[in-house]
Amino acid sequence: MGSGLEQNEKSPTKKQTIKSNFVKEASPAKTAHDWRKYSNREGIGSDGISPVEVEFYDDGTVTFFWRAHTLTVLFLMIAALIYVAVFEPVILDTQYNTKRGLVACVIVFILLCVTVTPNGPFKRPHPALWRFTFSLSIVYELVLIFVLFQTADDARKLLKHFDSKLGEPLAERSYGGSCVIYDETVPENPWHNVLDKFDAFVPTHFFGWWLKTLILRDWWLCTIISIMFEVLEYTLEHQLPNFSECWWDHWIMDALLCNGLGIIIGIQTLKYFSMKTYYWRGLWNIPSYRGKLKRMIAQFGPYNWVQFEWRPLSSLGRWCATLGIMFIFLLTELNTFYLKFVLWVPPDHWLNLVRLFLVLLWGAVGLRETFQYFDDPDCENFGRQSWVILAIVVTEFLIVARFDWETITKPLPWHVVLFWSIFFLMLVTWTVFRFFIASNLQKNADRWLEEQRRRLLWLRAKSIELGIYSPESNERLENPNEASHLENTSDNMPRSSSMATKPKKRRAHKAD
Repeated sequence: MGSGLEQNEKSPTKKQTIKSNFVKEASPAKTAHDWRKYSNREGIGSDGISPVEVEFYDDGTVTFFWRAHTLTVLFLMIAALIYVAVFEPVILDTQYNTKRGLVACVIVFILLCVTVTPNGPFKRPHPALWRFTFSLSIVYELVLIFVLFQTADDARKLLKHFDSKLGEPLAERSYGGSCVIYDETVPENPWHNVLDKFDAFVPTHFFGWWLKTLILRDWWLCTIISIMFEVLEYTLEHQLPNFSECWWDHWIMDALLCNGLGIIIGIQTLKYFSMKTYYWRGLWNIPSYRGKLKRMIAQFGPYNWVQFEWRPLSSLGRWCATLGIMFIFLLTELNTFYLKFVLWVPPDHWLNLVRLFLVLLWGAVGLRETFQYFDDPDCENFGRQSWVILAIVVTEFLIVARFDWETITKPLPWHVVLFWSIFFLMLVTWTVFRFFIASNLQKNADRWLEEQRRRLLWLRAKSIELGIYSPESNERLENPNEASHLENTSDNMPRSSSMATKPKKRRAHKAD
């Protein structure tokens, strides 16, 4: 890497050498669109640096479906309202009219969000889809707040408007009982204990953790959360019978097979996305039918790829932030079980599946925004989807606490209290030792160089999201003679929001 830079330098001075070394770490080498080399990722990672963003190109084609249609949506909405007000007969049914009015308010709000709200970090398959999911998250939070101000019985009656079979007490199923793997007392079916555990939730566990891995994008984080949730099931099985499982159900079927295989497949998917070259051309600019088909399939993949480097041990702040992410993730998982318990929703009901699917979509955007908030030196605002998903998780827990305080306050067994006391004591002790006693602080120059490296990488990623990225912008970042932001040496440690030259705006970019 960086051979092109070395050839362009003439009689490098000491300061230019520092600049060149930094730029070589901060950006990939100039290869004049050698897409096969980028796909193979030759020379990347040899120095231990994992780039945030892979190579990218977009020809800027704008089609009908990528243009903003604000006036069209407004015209159709007004036409629908005129039809209701003028041509539709009046129905003298208060309950029917109330339901229709609430649904109409929600639809208008969603249309407003999809039409006028800014794009998020994701663009595929279409930015409008992610604006739609963002609007749904706001609607869901508003519904949760309304439910929070009701009684438990009234909240259960509200669910009957979605399904008349809801609102009835549930018979919680315990997965514990006999934990004999091979039961000789039942010769006609000695494996009945194992076969009984294979239900619809086995593939749900697998696909769920495959998608969660795509969200977290880190093997260690996924594995720790998976193990911690099994420990929480042990901890809370005296509150919810659903948490009572056999040891082999916890650690072999769940943690090892379902969760473990899902995480492994997810890691392999992440490797594919990180090694892929994102070369976008308009569908009508592709000559072959095979190329058009591949382009249509690629529309449902990522627009560009940002590799997550959580680096929890890099600072005390990153360590606490990582612990907070794991805590919120585990609380979201627990809310799934406690909500259906207090609201009397069967585990296999479609409402549970819809909630899980939406939480995955909201979590994907939220974690992307959260990672940028922690990693990008120029990002000063907490993401909007991160804000809403955090409010949702907290509100769900408050509903559980308000409706069934007796269940969640059942005293823990003494051995559970002892385990968690030792765990938190060790965690706090290790944190103090790692970050206050035995920490080897980086030199100011090293920390500054690392900050500038992340700033350049995020500048490139944000330029892609804004549609102003062009391959020529890499040349400015790779040429030390044009890297004017590095004129200050490490002794001054400047912190400027415009540390890199912005790439030139392209004439054609996506309106959505």
